[in-house]
Amino acid sequence: MAVDYTTRNGIAVITLNNPPVNGLGFSTRLGIVEGVERAQADASVSAIVIVGAGKAFSGGADITEFNTPKATQEPTLHTVIKVVEGSTKPVVAAIHSVAMGGGLELALGAHYRVALAGAQIALPEVKLGILPGAGGTQRLPRAVGLETALNMIVSGAPVMSEKLAGAGLFDQMAEGDLLGEAVKFAQKVGAQSGPHPKVRDRKIEHPNAEGFIQFTRNMVTPMAKNFPAPLKCIDAVDAGVKLGFDKGLAAERECFVALVQTPESRALRHAFFGERAASKIPDVPSTTPVRKIERVGVIGAGTMGGGIAMNFANAGLPVTLLETKQEALDRGLATIRKNYESAVKKGRLTAEKLEERMALITPTLAYEGLKDADLIIEAVFEELGVKEQVFSKLDQVAKRGAILASNTSTLDVDKIAAFTKRPEDVVGMHFFSPANVMKLLEVVRGAKTSKDVLATVMQLAKKIKKTAVVSGVCDGFIGNRMIEQYLRQALFMLEEGALPAQVDRAIEKFGFAMGPFRMSDLAGNDIGWAIRKRRYLEKPDLKYSKIADRLCETGRFGQKTGAGWYDYKAGDRAAHPSKIVDEMVVAYSKERDVTRRKISDDEIVERLVFALVNEGALILEEGIASKASDIDMVYLTGYGFPLYRGGPMLYADTVGLYNVERAMRKYAAQPNGDAWKPAARVTELAAAGRGFNS
Repeated sequence: MAVDYTTRNGIAVITLNNPPVNGLGFSTRLGIVEGVERAQADASVSAIVIVGAGKAFSGGADITEFNTPKATQEPTLHTVIKVVEGSTKPVVAAIHSVAMGGGLELALGAHYRVALAGAQIALPEVKLGILPGAGGTQRLPRAVGLETALNMIVSGAPVMSEKLAGAGLFDQMAEGDLLGEAVKFAQKVGAQSGPHPKVRDRKIEHPNAEGFIQFTRNMVTPMAKNFPAPLKCIDAVDAGVKLGFDKGLAAERECFVALVQTPESRALRHAFFGERAASKIPDVPSTTPVRKIERVGVIGAGTMGGGIAMNFANAGLPVTLLETKQEALDRGLATIRKNYESAVKKGRLTAEKLEERMALITPTLAYEGLKDADLIIEAVFEELGVKEQVFSKLDQVAKRGAILASNTSTLDVDKIAAFTKRPEDVVGMHFFSPANVMKLLEVVRGAKTSKDVLATVMQLAKKIKKTAVVSGVCDGFIGNRMIEQYLRQALFMLEEGALPAQVDRAIEKFGFAMGPFRMSDLAGNDIGWAIRKRRYLEKPDLKYSKIADRLCETGRFGQKTGAGWYDYKAGDRAAHPSKIVDEMVVAYSKERDVTRRKISDDEIVERLVFALVNEGALILEEGIASKASDIDMVYLTGYGFPLYRGGPMLYADTVGLYNVERAMRKYAAQPNGDAWKPAARVTELAAAGRGFNS
């Protein structure tokens, strides 16, 4: 049962029991209504307490029922709240740990609220591109005041219950035994004659409500330009202030229905579910046993290795950091300290925490220092011979059952695993730079990687606050394999008539954090050059524009050399269009006997994004990724794809794969069109009128 009904000293206790966060699914909603009606009919019951079992009062809607008939089946949350609010016997919500979304809306429908300190109180719906749809925009301003409520609703951020203790939301703050105190409180109010107070009957008090709402609107508008939900939240609250509760409730419903249909809300909900789905591996059940990870080893104290070490120290795990030379080790530790000091200056970390985290990192110059590590991650030079030396040594030193991970971004994890006598313990853990900041972790599953290793790494990723996505073994895995096709198109467009600044401007206007040429300058153009040189040998039939090679031959490697596709000034990371590069591009077209043409911003965006989509479709066909949402999570968390567009595969679904395929066939007829053969998955889904995420 999702709801338990008991009585205690003349008080009916309705316990929400739908782990992990007592989501308000159909059976829970039905149980609450039946519980209230049962209590109403029992003459020996004077009041009702609603409490949550386990880890929460309620986290809101049951996400397992999203997009199913049960999500809207009566009794809906509106009906449940109406029943609770309309009870002639007082209803007390006993809140602990979490009261969010519909859980908070349910509590606001009760006559009284008793809470423990430390409970997270929030209406986070705006983060899904919607707004609270069961009266939250109307009741919360009446419960805590206009300013506090608007801030909570528009940001979606949680507030600790003790901070709201004096705001009017709670009738009593409990200490210790929440249910015991809630029952005592219910006995007291149950002995009083009704009617009992309803939040809906309170007035919204503010000296200048209209002015504050306009001020909030002015603040939110520039920050929410690609997200309609925050402004709709303000509209709903505004309606409640001006028109009263009932008309405000109707306005809230209208805004909710409008927002659910928007592509932005679809994208945000897709990202929300995609992040959770990424941790589920089809053939690795959630019951798979995991290995104990109590100490981590990191090989390489450079930018990447140092960042990786910080992740584990931040999570309270001891790290042994190995380098071959004392100077490199000292430099790496100094960089880690500097990063932590920067966080202290910004108020994100205390000086005490800085020292605690530094104390968790043990430097060593000897592989023997890694013999007690449960997980060892190498972050050494991206060359197979170097990896062979490292893994052969680890095979001798690492204890039995230790997980051996490579941070390789493109190399064959199966070949790396073969350097050991324990390939089942080897896995790819591809962190993104800066590793202590970027959320994405590509977990590369080798042919022999054991299921318990995968399950352990996926669980550990959550501990270090990463979004982990599983990839099969192929050159570049998911993210870098796709970005190569994106970069090929960017270079072809330079050859055909565009300039670097125009390409970057078009894709940044689309919503990317950074265009391909600014991104290359930041990463280092020499890195792409090394990959292309390898491609020329391995895949001689794969066509590339050589304009990027020409750039590298002049030593323009990007920000680190003060010149790349753009010019840079000392101490300034701003990218300034380069006359030298523009002239080089035009001269290259002439040399190739290409008549340059005007390329529209729409064509730039289509060619860049659809190149990602087509390669993503091939990755799905080959089973490198198990689902389209995994690809989207890689691009949302690691490559700056605009969140409000939901990732390349969802964006293709939004445009319609019929239209995507037509565009691909159009570009296939142009110069450099050999890159545009639609993947079979694109053609099949387009013909069936379906999408990648159908």
